[in-house]
Amino acid sequence: MSNNQGKSAESFIKEITPQSEDFSRWYLDVVRKAELADYSPVKGCMVIRPYGYAIWELIQRQLDDRFKATGHVNAYFPLFIPEGLLLKEAEHVEGFAPQVAWVTKGGTEDLEEKLIVRPTSETIFGVMYQKWIQSWRDLPVLINQWANVVRWEKVTRPFLRTTEFLWQEGHTAHETAEEAQEETLKILALYKEFCENVLAMPVVDGQKSESEKFAGASKTYSIEALMGDGRALQAGTSHNLGQNFAKAFEIQFQGRDKTLQYAWTTSWGVSTRLVGGVIMTHGDDSGLILPPRVAPWQVVIVPIPRGNWKETVLPKCEEIRDQLKAAGIRVKLDADDSNTPGWKFSEYEMRGVPLRLEIGPKDIEKSSVFAARRDTRAKQALPMEGLAATITSLLDEIQATLLERARTFRESHTSATTSYEEFKAVMEGRPGFVQAPWCGDAQCEADIKTETQATIRNIPFGFEQPPSAPCIKCGRPAVATPWFAKAY
Repeated sequence: MSNNQGKSAESFIKEITPQSEDFSRWYLDVVRKAELADYSPVKGCMVIRPYGYAIWELIQRQLDDRFKATGHVNAYFPLFIPEGLLLKEAEHVEGFAPQVAWVTKGGTEDLEEKLIVRPTSETIFGVMYQKWIQSWRDLPVLINQWANVVRWEKVTRPFLRTTEFLWQEGHTAHETAEEAQEETLKILALYKEFCENVLAMPVVDGQKSESEKFAGASKTYSIEALMGDGRALQAGTSHNLGQNFAKAFEIQFQGRDKTLQYAWTTSWGVSTRLVGGVIMTHGDDSGLILPPRVAPWQVVIVPIPRGNWKETVLPKCEEIRDQLKAAGIRVKLDADDSNTPGWKFSEYEMRGVPLRLEIGPKDIEKSSVFAARRDTRAKQALPMEGLAATITSLLDEIQATLLERARTFRESHTSATTSYEEFKAVMEGRPGFVQAPWCGDAQCEADIKTETQATIRNIPFGFEQPPSAPCIKCGRPAVATPWFAKAY
């Protein structure tokens, strides 16, 4: 058994910039060194490497199970959208025009109608729903797709904002306004439960302001997370589109009373930026800290090479690996003797593996393994008997600890004020969430953003009632208490 991390390990860790020195550089260092993603020859696009993609697959799988459990089905729609479709919904085209990538040629010939590479798919879904929906009996339509989208971004950062990214986008059609609103909020609650229980990332759920809502939506709701540097991250959105797209695309059906009616539609999505959210919520100066439910390897087994370890220690490591696998635990056994145990300790710590097991001759004599947690760095000997059950319980404990730690951080970085001078002072640097009364006027919102870089992240549920204090910017009566923050 070895507790020391060798010199090679220490020098490896030093290559990651400390968070306190430069959080942005720390983030990029971790993405690169943990082999989550790499820059590609295409400006603004990233290559998601196998370790990063394994995290995304775990996110995808667990979200997909939740969608299907709530009655949604998957389909796939084209990557290309004719220009004419985008132009049908005025607000939508205005909102997305600056980010659209165009296809103007097919081979050597100019296209008769330009195509856009999808920035989102409301329009193409709208065309198909117009064909498929004839009667109230055809409703609701509850379709999701897992896809890539392209938005021509000026400033990019791996996972958080890239020109091309992966996501899921749900598009549903309903008989009544009440059903559409129920769907919108059901998905928002699903996203919140997923972020908190799977990613251990606490989020604030609420409604976006008019100026921050999705282009073409009646109402947009979001979940907002707080990153380790005090900046907010929009982790997911759910949009009630009202009848805006139904009218633009003639999605009509014969109602129960035989009248022709427009459907009520919704759309909602989360993307690979959730991977960035996990990195920035939990990581430290040594690298990643992954919640067990999205860790590609929940446990790594490191044999301690002493004497004829390949005949003694290695078979026991393999036996334990197989036991853990049989219990549904994702486990890696690193028996590569070209690297020292100290190097391995550092490597898997940097990759955020929740639990490390060290097994050497002395451990085998004692019928125990030596376990080190990534989240707290606590170390303890665990008996080999019943090890799979012990580790399953320990992984649940790590998951819960990470959520509680992130909640505590958010609470300590959330403040309230009724003074604009105090608001501006708090917003210096990267302070976290600030609750402040607002009159509902878009100009006040824009002025606050210009003067402080802070935006309304959302108006959380429970904060929609008019507060007693006036708007912090103009002094007029306030209509709600939004949560402001600087954001990614």
